[in-house]
Amino acid sequence: MTAKALVRDADGASTTAPLVDHLRELRRRIVISLLAVAAGAATTFALADGLITLLRSPLGAVNLYFTGVGDAFGIRMQLSLIGGIALAMPILLWQAWAFISPGLTKSERRSARPWLPLALLLFLIGAAVAWSVLPFAVGFLLSFASADLLPMIAADRYFGFVGGLILVFALAAEYPILLVFLSRVGIITSAKLRTWRRGAVVAIVILSTIATPGTDIVSPLILAVTLLILYEFSIILVKAGGK
Repeated sequence: MTAKALVRDADGASTTAPLVDHLRELRRRIVISLLAVAAGAATTFALADGLITLLRSPLGAVNLYFTGVGDAFGIRMQLSLIGGIALAMPILLWQAWAFISPGLTKSERRSARPWLPLALLLFLIGAAVAWSVLPFAVGFLLSFASADLLPMIAADRYFGFVGGLILVFALAAEYPILLVFLSRVGIITSAKLRTWRRGAVVAIVILSTIATPGTDIVSPLILAVTLLILYEFSIILVKAGGK
């Protein structure tokens, strides 16, 4: 017997499609997403020199060094991948929606559609917060230099720190969307989120400390504050949705 997957037509009536068709559609969405990331990465690679100048600006007069023959190329590839994900994010979100939406009713599609631009906005807000934190994090870490401890910063480690910081903040900012989704399927409610507030504070502080790259105290603190604000925002969104 052929496996079936539940889908809905334009009027929201339920129907079934062979599972192989469902998997074929998933593959198509993944391929489109990968092509979008590749296009974004190629664009970022072409603009890598300007991007490197921008990202190293928090260092001021401190120089960056690389020791391996291929390190300079590797740094550009690393930044290109992160930039490709960032530039492709609208397409990634749309492909995820296009894959999920056939399984929703007409009213569910209508109510869920506004979450696409909100998800993109939260991603941009997270990246912007990370960029605003970066000079303070770098300044804090470099403040421990002395006449006996002169900074000689490896370029690959610095850009790994910067790229990781921005990506962590941008992706972490998406979690209100997950909480709203969980509320829609009946797993959580706004009352439960309020009850879990103390535990959430502890979990967020621990997660922020683990997730942020580097050893400064500024970026984990700012990430924790940002996630706590978004947690309260999530309670408002879940309650507004009738949960």
